[in-house]
Amino acid sequence: MNHTTHNTQQEINMSLDMTAHSVGSKTDELVPSRYALKVGEIDVLVVSDGVLPLPAQMLGYNADPAVRAAWLKDMFLPPDAFDWALNAVVVRSGGRTILIDAGLGSDPDLHLPRAGQLIKRLDAAGIDLGSVTDVVLTHMHMDHVGGLLVDGVKDRLRPDLLIHVAAAEVKFWEAPDFSHTAMPPGFPEALRSAAKRFTKEYHNQLRQFEEEHEVAPGVVVRRTGGHTPGHSVVRLASGGDALTFAGDAVFTVGFEQPDWHNGFEHDPEEAARVRVRLLRELAETGEMLVATHLPFPSIGRVAVDGDAFRWVPAFWDY
Repeated sequence: MNHTTHNTQQEINMSLDMTAHSVGSKTDELVPSRYALKVGEIDVLVVSDGVLPLPAQMLGYNADPAVRAAWLKDMFLPPDAFDWALNAVVVRSGGRTILIDAGLGSDPDLHLPRAGQLIKRLDAAGIDLGSVTDVVLTHMHMDHVGGLLVDGVKDRLRPDLLIHVAAAEVKFWEAPDFSHTAMPPGFPEALRSAAKRFTKEYHNQLRQFEEEHEVAPGVVVRRTGGHTPGHSVVRLASGGDALTFAGDAVFTVGFEQPDWHNGFEHDPEEAARVRVRLLRELAETGEMLVATHLPFPSIGRVAVDGDAFRWVPAFWDY
């Protein structure tokens, strides 16, 4: 079923349900930070964790600087810095409420005040942290686990919460290898520290899988590797509809330049292979795509464009 032609009444009902508790609440945000849709019978809410300003070369540090500069100019973007969106997703299926990734949280040493908004935005959307039955982590970089490390969050989560993550990811962060990354100063240490703290605080909740695992009806997490050894994507499928949350497998420039290496990829060559394979699959099926660092709400489809791909954003349905 096409996203723009789904049952509007269902969408309204689901949106009212997800925002019922926030009616009358005050917010100083003029720009919407959440977007609801249906995937068959599965409720989906994309929530912005904010934006992460990073040096522009992080988009493709193996690219010719002139070619990278030309791409940024063509996109009407500044040449030196680029704001990465940070998106997380709340899914309801089979009586379970699933949070896919948890945002950046807080790391004052990195001076990233525009990110780490997820917890307050879940509150504003009427999503009670105590109602979350499962968390699925695409990987354990701090902008995906940090929200769970915010002061007071663990106390608000239910004691039987399950956190699903690839076993290879947990293993990797025992002694992470940064030799193939090209991160700004301070980031390797911050990533190491966040992953170590996360594993220590949540080891009792971890449910590790090898290659693929069904979290709830129609909600399947699958390890891809590449970006990190345990990097995973989550596919939602119901009633002929499907949507893949791709985590960090795809970045904004990755459609036109899928072979550009991102500075945060621990195995950039494998990450490029994973990216091309995933984009090919999505172009063939016409399924929806959401990814962590695509511009909010990041819902769209993939088209083949010569030897590369083209991002086709969905028209907002409201």
